Amino acid sequence: MQTVGQRIRTQREQLGLTLSALAARAEVAVSYLSMIENHRVDNPPSAAVLGRLEAALQMRQGELQRAAAWQRAPGAVLDTVQQLADQAQRGRDLAQWLNQVTPRRGGLRRLDQLYRSGALRRRIQSALAEDESQMAEGRGQRADGKQTGEAQSAISHLPSAICKVPLINKVAAGYPRDFTDLDYPARVADDYVPAYGIEDPDAFAAAVVGASMEPAYREGDVVVFSPLADVFDGCDCFVRLEPDHESTFKRIFFDGGGSMIRLQPLNPTFAPRIVKRGHVAGLYRAVLRISRL
Repeated sequence: MQTVGQRIRTQREQLGLTLSALAARAEVAVSYLSMIENHRVDNPPSAAVLGRLEAALQMRQGELQRAAAWQRAPGAVLDTVQQLADQAQRGRDLAQWLNQVTPRRGGLRRLDQLYRSGALRRRIQSALAEDESQMAEGRGQRADGKQTGEAQSAISHLPSAICKVPLINKVAAGYPRDFTDLDYPARVADDYVPAYGIEDPDAFAAAVVGASMEPAYREGDVVVFSPLADVFDGCDCFVRLEPDHESTFKRIFFDGGGSMIRLQPLNPTFAPRIVKRGHVAGLYRAVLRISRL
């Protein structure tokens, strides 16, 4: 974000005005105007001076005064605004890249290839790398990895990072199979798995059976699903089907304006299946995978 001096100089040069000419129009001393442009004054000019400069530079009323207000803001506020602007720019860059690599025809297939190859994950991680370092600094983490006193005092207020999620059944990563939760009440099961960072109290886990979600998910992997997580095109979901109480694990896509759901395997040797939206009793997004090394 440009300072008052930068905005004055940019506009003055665009209009082809010298310092002396602008100083005469705005009724300010040439030396003072030079100091403003070269950031040699501690505080921005008064509102009256800024108003005359705006008129002389043919700028919108209040433009320089808004810049002056930002310039007077505390450094921490300016840093936060700059970080948010940088984050927004990285988001725009990522969106532009996705638009380029996923053409209108065959775009979803190309996106799936990027996901399976890991290229999409690497690109997103690269975009978020600087955000993570800024977040660590904001949390009070020093460059050597140790926590500052402020961060240490906050640790006691954090919720437990590890929770136990009920393992309710095995989900077919192939064609749908009969589903059973053994009539247990919610959050109750014979077995539980430890999960990190899961805040949904109704989250549940299922062990993968079959090969249709390879290579991203292999038989024996345990996947945690969250009923609270938003579901959208391209999500990997635990799917409950009616009327036969089937369940399956697939990447889902909403077709036909949302009236149909495509259950898409990741393994190209398996065929997709398209079902009516009304035949889907539940969609629960995968939020965590637990795999053996």
